[in-house]
Amino acid sequence: MDHLLSLVIYASHISFLAGVPVRSGDATFPKAMDNVTVRQGESATLRCTIDNRVTRVAWLNRSTILYAGNDKWCLDPRVVLLSNTQTQYSIEIQNVDVYDEGPYTCSVQTDNHPKTSRVHLIVQVSPKIVEISSDISINEGNNISLTCIATGRPEPTVTWRHISPKAVGFVSEDEYLEIQGITREQSGEYECSASNDVAAPVVRRVKVTVNYPPYISEAKGTGVPVGQKGTLQCEASAVPSAEFQWFKDDKRLVEGKKGVKVENRPFLSKLTFFNVSEHDYGNYTCVASNKLGHTNASIMLFELNEPTSSTLLQEVKTTALTPWKGPGAVSEVNNGTSRRAGCIWLLPLLVLHLLLKF
Repeated sequence: MDHLLSLVIYASHISFLAGVPVRSGDATFPKAMDNVTVRQGESATLRCTIDNRVTRVAWLNRSTILYAGNDKWCLDPRVVLLSNTQTQYSIEIQNVDVYDEGPYTCSVQTDNHPKTSRVHLIVQVSPKIVEISSDISINEGNNISLTCIATGRPEPTVTWRHISPKAVGFVSEDEYLEIQGITREQSGEYECSASNDVAAPVVRRVKVTVNYPPYISEAKGTGVPVGQKGTLQCEASAVPSAEFQWFKDDKRLVEGKKGVKVENRPFLSKLTFFNVSEHDYGNYTCVASNKLGHTNASIMLFELNEPTSSTLLQEVKTTALTPWKGPGAVSEVNNGTSRRAGCIWLLPLLVLHLLLKF
């Protein structure tokens, strides 16, 4: 054991003080594998190729002895011996973490003197977003700054993208997204993506609400006959949603007035008259407001004359004298039958005409 300890101490000092693997004389052993790259949580296998000239072997991590021959020197239960034969000496590190990264040394004792070979363990870590801005509500025209901090090995690439049908491509390829003078079209969700090719990209989203004062998008007058039902409609876009009020002249119309109903929904208000009278005709004002401002529009309820009886009679006569060319029109056979019926009706008139002539 004293000889083995001397071997390990010697190998440790030479390997790490010089900073390079030791290769003495014409010996080709030991030969460790190339750098080993594993993902965090996986197992790493470290192999050292030897020959029958080797009398003693050991694995070290920096100045810590992991295994010496078949004897385990470290207390870490994750480190296990895989093989100790005349050709290979291998250990396994299970559930690898970032602090396991670094150089590992295979040290052997031959007939001549100790020799070493080194392998470097590289631990990759999947991307993880550790800090991201909270959802934000901001008034139109102000500036915003969104932050997305991610970790991983290698260091992940962070990008921002606007999740909107009108958005095209990425809006930022950085941890920080700055928007100067934000507009209502820039509201919606923003997606932060962190990627380093170790695993699938990690994605988080931030909701940006842009507040703006109301604007009335539609307000049209309507004509209604006396005694009929009439509805005035006012549409307004706003964030937060607008509150609506109706006025006639300077008098506000409220829900509950006899024969009148005010119905408010987000972005829409309706003023309904169930039995329009002469008194109801006139100009009405729709007012839409929220905490950022207000706007209004004038809407006219005007009288629409119903057709008179003479007009209706004229329409009936016109309809009776005009052949119906629409769907279901009478066929030519039926039209012939109708003409014969007309001739029978004219026969008495012809007879009367003949009698008067003689």
